[in-house]
Amino acid sequence: MPHLILIHLGKIEKLNLPSIKQIGPGILLAGAAIGVSHLVQSTRAGAEYGYILLPALLLACLSKFPFMMFAAKYTSVEQKDLLEGYAQLGKWPLRLFYLIHFGSMWIITAAVSLVTAGIVAFLTGLDVDLSAALVLSLITLLLWIGDYAGLDLFMKVIITILTILTFIAVLLATGAEKETYIKGIENQGLFTASGLTFLIAFMGWMPIPIDASVWHSVWSTKKKNISIPSAIEKNNAIVWDFKIGYIAASLIAVFFFLLGTLVLYGTTEELSDSSVVFVQQFVQLYASVFGDWSRYVVSIAALFTMISTTLAVADAYPRVSAKIFIHEFRPKKLNERSIYLVALLVVLLGSMTLLYILPDSLGKLVDLAAGLSFTTSPVLAYFNYRLVKNLQNKGKYDLSCSLELFSFMSLGVLVVLTSVYLFLLFNG
Repeated sequence: MPHLILIHLGKIEKLNLPSIKQIGPGILLAGAAIGVSHLVQSTRAGAEYGYILLPALLLACLSKFPFMMFAAKYTSVEQKDLLEGYAQLGKWPLRLFYLIHFGSMWIITAAVSLVTAGIVAFLTGLDVDLSAALVLSLITLLLWIGDYAGLDLFMKVIITILTILTFIAVLLATGAEKETYIKGIENQGLFTASGLTFLIAFMGWMPIPIDASVWHSVWSTKKKNISIPSAIEKNNAIVWDFKIGYIAASLIAVFFFLLGTLVLYGTTEELSDSSVVFVQQFVQLYASVFGDWSRYVVSIAALFTMISTTLAVADAYPRVSAKIFIHEFRPKKLNERSIYLVALLVVLLGSMTLLYILPDSLGKLVDLAAGLSFTTSPVLAYFNYRLVKNLQNKGKYDLSCSLELFSFMSLGVLVVLTSVYLFLLFNG
């Protein structure tokens, strides 16, 4: 078993790390995060505002970390998913998550599918609507046949390739020459209502919303079923797996931000508000660093990136929905796999219907779903904190004073961001 020697506060500790076979749910979490938010928001933030937003990006990643780690710790100790934990806290924490989950599953799945379809259309020349149908059909087939094991392997390969490729692009971009013009902070509009709204939304979704901690817990319990439970309990693999995935998602967000800053900040390049068009500009961004020969290579990389995101999202919503159905109705005859497959069809058919019925309103629906997830993040963060406090009261977890203080500070950041977001929403 791999291990790491850590020198911490004068003490030498030997930390057991999970094997490559035990890593998986955290990589799925990273795959779900590295999609439109990273490709579009991180790159746009760097391109439009430069390094001034880098501290905001780092603060956003730090402020969510303790609460998502608490969720992983609960799952690791209790060997239960977070839905069971919320149920122990009472009915309304569970009902609040239901509202977030069912209020966003079709919208978010449709949104990431649309961006993926835009890349397919760019590469093949097909119509975007037809491309969307092909993407959702392919996703359904892959999840139906491969189940969790196939998804697990695919995501490890894609996230590794994407991380290496983006890191190389950042290194090359540091020496790239560009024509720039003076762009003062006062002209960027960061401190206007629209600029602050962008900032809050940017921080709220970096690297991933807190409600996704439920996804990781459900994936982790699924991973446990195909791994060796005793090894997972002994080495605390669930928590380390989360840390690996979360750090990977945060690093790639920083890479995309730096790429946008190094290549586009201070130029006259106008970025499209359309995610589909923006991804095409994103491909051109890479081509400007690597050369025109890389255009289709990067397009394929972007396609696999969005496919991985769509796969992770399209698996998470049905898998959590199946867990919710089992938790609420406790069916005796149907197994979890059958319920998952039905939920998979419901989510993907619903998303496809949404793409065809309300294509022009999808952006507003995404804003609504994002707002719902964002405004409830401090509450979910508190729920996750309550779960580890309950573990501490049972003598199952030692929550250090420094970590508890850090979590209080992080919760304060989330409360302030949510308060500013709501103020701008109702007074903008």
